Amino acid sequence: MIKRYIKRNFYLAKLAPFFNKNVIKVIVGQRRVGKSYLLFQIMDELIKKGAKRDDIIYINKELYEFEMIKDYKDLLIYIKKLAGNKKKYIFIDEIQDIIKFEKALRDLSAGGKHDIYCTGSNANMLSSELATCLSGRYVEIEVFSLSYPEFLVFHKLVNTEEALFKYIKYGGLPYLINLELNDQIVYDYLKNIYNTILFKDVVKRYNIRNLDFLERLVEYLADNVGSLVSAKKISDFLKSQKIKMAPNIILNYIHFLASSFFIFKVRRSDVNGKKIFEINEKYYFEDLGLRHSIIGYRQTDINKILENLVFMHLKVSGFKVTIGQLGKKEIDFVCEKKGEKLYIQVAYLISSEAVKEREFGNLLAIKDNYPKLVVSMDKMVEGGVEGVKHMNILDFLSRLQ
Repeated sequence: MIKRYIKRNFYLAKLAPFFNKNVIKVIVGQRRVGKSYLLFQIMDELIKKGAKRDDIIYINKELYEFEMIKDYKDLLIYIKKLAGNKKKYIFIDEIQDIIKFEKALRDLSAGGKHDIYCTGSNANMLSSELATCLSGRYVEIEVFSLSYPEFLVFHKLVNTEEALFKYIKYGGLPYLINLELNDQIVYDYLKNIYNTILFKDVVKRYNIRNLDFLERLVEYLADNVGSLVSAKKISDFLKSQKIKMAPNIILNYIHFLASSFFIFKVRRSDVNGKKIFEINEKYYFEDLGLRHSIIGYRQTDINKILENLVFMHLKVSGFKVTIGQLGKKEIDFVCEKKGEKLYIQVAYLISSEAVKEREFGNLLAIKDNYPKLVVSMDKMVEGGVEGVKHMNILDFLSRLQ
């Protein structure tokens, strides 16, 4: 079980308050973002605090040696045989592959004896099952592919525009540190990861038969990152391609993709009120490298790519994010955390007065005192306009809020 890794201190700090506490730690996120290695890091932290390695029980449902654990009964038999009457530190990787796993977790946590950690790659199943059976007895920590600061550490890079473009082009899956960063090698690897996510976490889990449509839908979403999307709009597009698909089926497929943490749906909200609009959402990809492996990396997409980048940075930083609607004006991101708000516009370059007026003007139209920020790739950023700050994206991505 001894593994070499680079510490992900951001997540360890989130988990540390719950070490040795009678609450189940559920670590969720897309496949291959580093959840398994985070478990190994937790093990080592617990050992530093006095736990013995012999008291650790580790189960990984992606390994053949645990194939015999198919349901909650098998899991309980396995753990209770190893644990006896002693306290154990229980780690279960990809727990959603165990049928009715929540029953086993409820049983194991009932006595308050064990310290339990598990990971999963299906948001819908984990949240619904755990909320039903373990209300108030678990904490969920979402893990993402490497943030830009982590990418610099993992790849031993300094914060330069060249490093940023590597991050933009190849994404932040941790395993990339083992590969040469060139297009053929990286995108071959990422294409395999994409296929694994699609087949294991979407097709197999939801018994999808129309694989061709699913792949076309992913391509459509990849090509329309940062654009307002509705099931009807997708349906109309498919009709133009001589493919008939009802809007409700499209919504189901999108939901399945979001449940695997592959994409994130961002709703629109009224800036002047609390109204959430029910149609025309935007979708962003968990990892840009995976997005590029599907439709290719195109410099002409830089505006939407930067928008995706900023969204994921806000997501990692713990913000609740919506798309702001202010009359006919759109605010790229309305961000909320701990009762505070932040408004953000994203642009490639403030290249003309018209662009400046659009990006800063949209924010200036918001009549409250919360911070407002324009993020762009301009090297020489000015101080801002009438209180709206202007920040280079390198500076923005280099700090976690």
